[in-house]
Amino acid sequence: MNCIIIDDDKFSTKVIAEFIEKSGDLNLVGTYDNAVDGINYLNGKNSDGIDLLFLDIEMPDMTGIDLLKTLNVLPQVIIYSSKEKYALESYEYNVTDYLLKPVSYPRFIKAVSKAKENTEKKDDISKSNSEIFIKNNSSLVRVKYEDILWIEALENYVVVNTFKDKFTIHFTMKAISEKMPSDKFVRVHRSFIVNIGKIRVIEDNSVVIKTEMGSKVIPIGKSYKEQLMNDINLITK
Repeated sequence: MNCIIIDDDKFSTKVIAEFIEKSGDLNLVGTYDNAVDGINYLNGKNSDGIDLLFLDIEMPDMTGIDLLKTLNVLPQVIIYSSKEKYALESYEYNVTDYLLKPVSYPRFIKAVSKAKENTEKKDDISKSNSEIFIKNNSSLVRVKYEDILWIEALENYVVVNTFKDKFTIHFTMKAISEKMPSDKFVRVHRSFIVNIGKIRVIEDNSVVIKTEMGSKVIPIGKSYKEQLMNDINLITK
């Protein structure tokens, strides 16, 4: 986990930095001795790579609480302070943990472990939003949404087409449409659902999907065209 320290106390910064160095899965990216410089960094283009912020409360010009109030998007935050009185207010900003100075290494590790657990939970949620399991005979096959090109109705079944495989499952188009994320898939015909990100060309009455072997032309039903136009990022005169 990439982390930064914002603290005007040089001794405390040194202690936390040494703890970070002892923890092999933490990487200290930078230290800042005031909240203003810390905010400027967190608002910068490189801030997306910061997973964890170690933050002091009482600093000149702007306190750690002021920093929490100012930023809309924060990494996970572990506050460490010489005073307990700010703890309740800090938790209003969903901080991961609140440590009292002097911080011991075991207490530091406990807080970091909590941050790691939070990151793993977030990763699991993100992963579940990027894939689906499809029944294939007696097995369940993990399929990423980005690998699905289109879904086609076949009597009482639907066929899920990916770059390399086809999965035929006993499902209705209505049911499969409700299962697929609406920001990634759109129904363009009573018999077809397409991956928006795989559309190569939209013609008057059809969409062209790029496939491993070339392309697939899929018709657009009249009643579905307006929704398709609303779902794509469209630039027109």
